Amino acid sequence: MRTAAMAILVAIALTARVAACAEGQLARIGDLKLENGQTLRDCRVGYRTFGQLNPDKSNVVVWATWFSGTSSDLASLIGPGKVVDSSRYYVVTVDALANGVSSSPSNSPLQPRTQFPHVAIRDMVNSQHELLTRVLHIDHVKAVMGISMGGMQTFQWALSYPTFMDKVIPIVGSPQLAPYDLLLWQTNLDAIRRDPDFKNGDYKQEPVLATVQGLADLELTTPEFYNRDTTRKQFLETVGKRSPPAFGANDRVTQLEAMMGHDVAAPFGGSMEKAAQALKSKMLVVVNLHDHMVTPGPAVEFAKLAKAELLELRGDCGHRAPSCELDRVGAAIARFLETK
Repeated sequence: MRTAAMAILVAIALTARVAACAEGQLARIGDLKLENGQTLRDCRVGYRTFGQLNPDKSNVVVWATWFSGTSSDLASLIGPGKVVDSSRYYVVTVDALANGVSSSPSNSPLQPRTQFPHVAIRDMVNSQHELLTRVLHIDHVKAVMGISMGGMQTFQWALSYPTFMDKVIPIVGSPQLAPYDLLLWQTNLDAIRRDPDFKNGDYKQEPVLATVQGLADLELTTPEFYNRDTTRKQFLETVGKRSPPAFGANDRVTQLEAMMGHDVAAPFGGSMEKAAQALKSKMLVVVNLHDHMVTPGPAVEFAKLAKAELLELRGDCGHRAPSCELDRVGAAIARFLETK
């Protein structure tokens, strides 16, 4: 009876610990040396865990957040019958730098607002590696994955730490931004900096950034999807009624600049072919051929050069394809994770 009671208590304690982690944790990894030589002081990394870590730590799946996204946004995609099954895998969702949870211009006590250093996608990945190895004591994972900017981090993971994982799954991400992508993000930056309420980043209240929100609506899907999903009346009723977005303007600028500087081929003399040859893990690349926000060309090229698996979605959801075709994407991920 005592043994049975102890087992029940242990199970309750483990369940409570997992629930607490699923509510969000914040790890301090100390000063982080950045790619550009600057230092991010007292770096903090947000994360959540789902499921149980098996004895040999072979079931870890790391999931990086998208642009403006947080680890809490990923929670609804994790669990039995969902994109990643937490009854089989120990899922660690990690907040990217400058997302408002991990160290960001909006929350850094030592480097607030415009004093916050420039960070790269590579720096986001390095902070996550520090979290996993030094805080969670995980030295190898089954897979790293991510959507959009999370997919960019996934490509970077594959080349910054090529033997750290068995598999990588970049979803509507890119190994380097195409010229069209750079045009989009530069236009976003211009719209933010020219907004009179931005005040060069020294604003007292979060600016509405109506133009930036309009750009997102234009690029997130396709004209066909938007016209089918939104009526003229709905659009006209929202004109002039936008409110400040939850994602802070200074945080937005920092992540935009990180994406614009992202290029996994840079350390290989700009050669995508050499970068692809450096890949050590198995890769599943998911793209949407009508994606206007992160155009699929560079990801498709990398997949072909690396002889990786490629899932091309063709629906008119554009960048939102992973949610519009969730069943198909989830089935592909489940199969890929389970194959030897």
